[in-house]
Amino acid sequence: MHKVRAKGILSSGNGMNVYRGCSHGCIYCDARSDCYNMEHDFEDIEVKENAPELLEAAIRAKRRRCIISSGAMCDPYLPAEKELKITRRCLEIIEQYRFGAALLTKSDLIMRDIDLLDSINRCAGAYVQMTLTTADEKLCRIVEPNVCTTSRRFEVLCEMKERGIPTVIWLCPILPFINDTEENILAIIDMAKRAGCFGIISFGIGLTLRSGDREYYYQALDKHFPGLKRRYVETYGSAYELPAPNGGKLWKLLVSECEKSGIEWRSDIIFKKMSQIKESEQLTLFDM
Repeated sequence: MHKVRAKGILSSGNGMNVYRGCSHGCIYCDARSDCYNMEHDFEDIEVKENAPELLEAAIRAKRRRCIISSGAMCDPYLPAEKELKITRRCLEIIEQYRFGAALLTKSDLIMRDIDLLDSINRCAGAYVQMTLTTADEKLCRIVEPNVCTTSRRFEVLCEMKERGIPTVIWLCPILPFINDTEENILAIIDMAKRAGCFGIISFGIGLTLRSGDREYYYQALDKHFPGLKRRYVETYGSAYELPAPNGGKLWKLLVSECEKSGIEWRSDIIFKKMSQIKESEQLTLFDM
């Protein structure tokens, strides 16, 4: 881990990443790809130590309140966050200025901040998104080795439901020949129903691989799934998009089961909902 003084924190779409790199060890992580030009080892976490100050300055410069998102490129709840509390400090600023928050994570460390998320949700809107790729706990330990398993993430979603905090499941990626089964899709949809999630985000049934990510993924296949790398190479070559062979069938299943259960599956509608500030009875300087 190393600390830096960043020059900026918010993207044009109001997204932020207070860390860069990851220690979760997920075998499929796209953020490892060479195209992101990371100048340090992926597990050597870069900490933007001045992120809270940058966030406050960015918020004060805005004319209207908005939803601040985190987690698109790096999990805001890496193990380092337990001691550093940079994500929490950013949430405190978001709460102070009555902005909203949308967080994507695989970690139950988010429960530490449920008090802040509850407050933010009541005044502006908070959205908690959890990635669930497999209902198989043993498989989860293989593909996402250094983070809490699916069953614990499901418990987090249920606890968020108890607080009235809206939640979304990211059902991706689906790894060809590994978790691309009807049983897996149905099990995660059932979790979404029981946890009261309003949406499931999936960008198709498959996986994407780029230089940097591909090599790490294939090393994991050699270690945990002997012979499967050869099947990948024979099936997909060096393609960027690796659709599951039964992807069409599984996608239809996902859509039909979501519609039966009243769960939104259209990502554009989900993202639109998560970008909307709640109406507040008390005007702030941002609404004038």
